[in-house]
Amino acid sequence: MNLALEFKSVRKRFAKTGYDAVSDVSIDICDGEIVTILGTSGCGKTTLLKMVNRLYEPDSGEILFYGHPIKDMNPIDLRRKIGYVIQQVGLFPHMTIAENIATVPKILGWDRQRIADRVQEMLELVALPPAEFSKRYPQQLSGGQQQRVGLARAIAADPALMLLDEPFGAIDAITRRNLQGELLKIHRRFGKTFLFVTHDIHEAFQLASRVLIMDKGKVQQFATPSEIRSNPVNEFVRQLVSPAQDEQLLCSPGGSRS
Repeated sequence: MNLALEFKSVRKRFAKTGYDAVSDVSIDICDGEIVTILGTSGCGKTTLLKMVNRLYEPDSGEILFYGHPIKDMNPIDLRRKIGYVIQQVGLFPHMTIAENIATVPKILGWDRQRIADRVQEMLELVALPPAEFSKRYPQQLSGGQQQRVGLARAIAADPALMLLDEPFGAIDAITRRNLQGELLKIHRRFGKTFLFVTHDIHEAFQLASRVLIMDKGKVQQFATPSEIRSNPVNEFVRQLVSPAQDEQLLCSPGGSRS
């Protein structure tokens, strides 16, 4: 099986702290997986994500991107192969929606017609009709619509890997569920590898082929949602996932709410 990412004994400690933000992480992520990274605040999940596109550099260990050590790759070239979506979206306010989505294809030197076709395809993919939205500006969109544009922009240049850092964290529950559905639709269509940071247990289990649970910089368990539910490896994982199991029971046909 082709591996998208390999983490080999990766460690990161920030200056003036007495502990590792990420400690001896060794995991493999397969091509085409959706892996969610779950844990409490400060567990190291965002640090791990940011080391993939070299926003942070590991202090020791190695990360391989489709078999190539990322330390040997030009950071700009690496980032052009990776889509990156964050909670704050980061759309350029002075650009139209079409121009925002076209940003990376323009940098890569795509011709005008190819860019126009791709922008239309991406807007349709995220359920924003091009005739209505392409000429708008970010401030004219709701938060959920802006996040859809962020997804469209991140995947427009056909990256091999998508990194998503709590992209739906600031969005209301209904819009969040809709965006989760859009994300799964995008994954089914393109089959890319997604690495998705979240603190929401339901979101992590709903989206993932495998869930990476972290605490204090260390991997606690890396398995499918069903494996984690049925066989949590330690008390931390058991306590973390038990609210999700309780909620699932209460919402099941035989369950009830008091």
